[in-house]
Amino acid sequence: MWSKSRIEADSKLIKEFGLKNEKELWKIQTELSKLRGNVRLLLSASESENVKRISNNILNKLVKYGIAAPGVTLEKTLDLDETAFLERRLQSLVFRKGLAKSMAQSRQLITHGFIAISGRKIDKPSYRVAVSEEDKLGYYRPINLEVVPKHEESHSDLNNEGIAAEQASPSNVSE
Repeated sequence: MWSKSRIEADSKLIKEFGLKNEKELWKIQTELSKLRGNVRLLLSASESENVKRISNNILNKLVKYGIAAPGVTLEKTLDLDETAFLERRLQSLVFRKGLAKSMAQSRQLITHGFIAISGRKIDKPSYRVAVSEEDKLGYYRPINLEVVPKHEESHSDLNNEGIAAEQASPSNVSE
């Protein structure tokens, strides 16, 4: 249960992909585990029309989302790992496309409604982006990432003015 190497590997993935918590990683790991289990069942089953249809559906879905390359076989899908799924998250693609300066900023822009696909606002960092949607990724509303917010400037000015005013005025002493 407590494996230091697993915990370190999970922590590395969480930091690298800017995940909120381990639960997000566990969801990906569960999905990958289910995929592998289904593929193993399909590989061990006898060739039938139903098995071919299901395996084609699985392969088409993986190719659609860019998790696997076109022409991949069922055997190769067993080699997939979490990073293949994590790379296709909206949060990762916003950062990789240069719409955000960091994974954390990417997550923030998404949750605050600044990111859209084909003009449709998406506010879920875990949204899996299809290959066909990748080039339609952009800002939902304009944002300048270079500007310092006004409240930070005014807050520092108020602190400096308050300190100067305290030093200039004599303290009130009751006599």
